[in-house]
Amino acid sequence: MTAAPSTYSVHGESTSGGSAAVRARGTTIPIDASWGSDEPPHLPGPAELLASAFTACMLKNLERAGALLDFAYESAEVDVVARRQDAPPMFVAISYELRITTSEPQRRVDLVHQNLRKFGTVYNTLAAVCEVDGTVVAVAPEQG
Repeated sequence: MTAAPSTYSVHGESTSGGSAAVRARGTTIPIDASWGSDEPPHLPGPAELLASAFTACMLKNLERAGALLDFAYESAEVDVVARRQDAPPMFVAISYELRITTSEPQRRVDLVHQNLRKFGTVYNTLAAVCEVDGTVVAVAPEQG
């Protein structure tokens, strides 16, 4: 028997001039919804929020893989670059580098990377519509 799909709800609101926010799970996130301003925005816009969702997916699934595969790590950092084109407007590529501080052997790091690609909901959704490519780098813990 297949489980019912999960549902996620987000509320957004804006005022004329581009001041906007989204609310999810009781947290309000201010966003840039301005258009045509000469000043660079100081808040994340839709593109950065999409890249942020991808980043969150990677980190959450690292924690999931850590628990399921008994993969020990101290910390992780990920850099994501999303590339878009103007005509037609769409994302064409997402690249990432995930750095994991771990003493695990490379074959286990590769296994975690395989799991991140296979089981990430946001990862798979974006990979279905644009190129997604990246690396996972193991960083040895500092000896101290």
